[in-house]
Amino acid sequence: MQKILFIDRDGTLVIEPPDDFQLDSFEKLEFYPGVFQNLARIAKELDYKLVMVTNQDGLGTTSFPEEDFWPVHEKIIRAFKNEGIEFSEILIDKSFPEDKSPYRKPGTAMLKHYISGDYDLENSFVIGDRATDVELAQNLGCKSIFLSKTQHKDASLSTNSWEDVYKHLAAQARTAKVARKTSETNISIELNLDGTGKSRISTGLGFFDHMLEQIARHGNIDILIKVKGDLHIDEHHTIEDTAIALGEAFLKALGSKKGIERYGFMLPMDDCLAQVAIDFGGRPWLVWEVDLRREMIGDVPAEMFMHFFKSFSDNAKCNLNIKAEGQNEHHKIEAVFKAFAKALKMAVAKTNNYSIPSTKGIL
Repeated sequence: MQKILFIDRDGTLVIEPPDDFQLDSFEKLEFYPGVFQNLARIAKELDYKLVMVTNQDGLGTTSFPEEDFWPVHEKIIRAFKNEGIEFSEILIDKSFPEDKSPYRKPGTAMLKHYISGDYDLENSFVIGDRATDVELAQNLGCKSIFLSKTQHKDASLSTNSWEDVYKHLAAQARTAKVARKTSETNISIELNLDGTGKSRISTGLGFFDHMLEQIARHGNIDILIKVKGDLHIDEHHTIEDTAIALGEAFLKALGSKKGIERYGFMLPMDDCLAQVAIDFGGRPWLVWEVDLRREMIGDVPAEMFMHFFKSFSDNAKCNLNIKAEGQNEHHKIEAVFKAFAKALKMAVAKTNNYSIPSTKGIL
């Protein structure tokens, strides 16, 4: 899911004229210190869509004619574009404060397509210099950065430095939350791809919990999974729906997959050798070459392990090739999950190449 930076213009990208607060001439145009180099790094290195959201009091009225506004505004946009910074959308509200327009910040009417769309607002930010920008973030359900010499208690960061903004955004972990509720299961998952291997997992199936813990521990991924399933019927729905939700969480946390390794892959365990290759290329596929000779492993039907990885592949939109050989069935499956964890760790690792890892330019 796409993360967004909703960025105010005056006072954030350019210095707001202190005399009348109206940027209506070239003589008044002054860019915020450090904005070009740091916003260019954000645009190049980080996985955010840039959207400008600004209020311009009375734009188009006789007191502030459009012919004064647009040449200056267009020069600002060209200056940023020349530095590799392009805004995917520029939203300008033209009302006066006394109009109490729902389109005026902190109102969200201008942004309703982002609220109803498939965007990761929880991990998005509003960047602005006024309290209304922080309020806008709260109304959107996202975070805020208050670019000012003063502090704002509700902002994720208060600073007057664009370098601090870049560092704060670069330090954000790739996280996701997924809730899935059906008549058969109720599942909540929290995922942090940049974690340390911590896990809290409760599915009602002890051996399944143990295998999911391997993903967290050996993948250096923080995972919280809570499942209430219809185990009085059988294990199928609990395992399948957990895999679906976990796959969705990985897909959401990876975003556009900008700057990741994309591929990962083999692990021995005692008498067993497990090979797991993964590709987060956007196309689900599973090759499963694991011969299990027991009906149950722990409290999990052996047939459900293939189903788990198939459901994960379908929903994470990844290619999985899994092979294992050995004598001990417990060791065989545990080796598969550990190898899967190592493959995940490799594939989601960040690189110093900030492009999409595909000749197509999209995954």
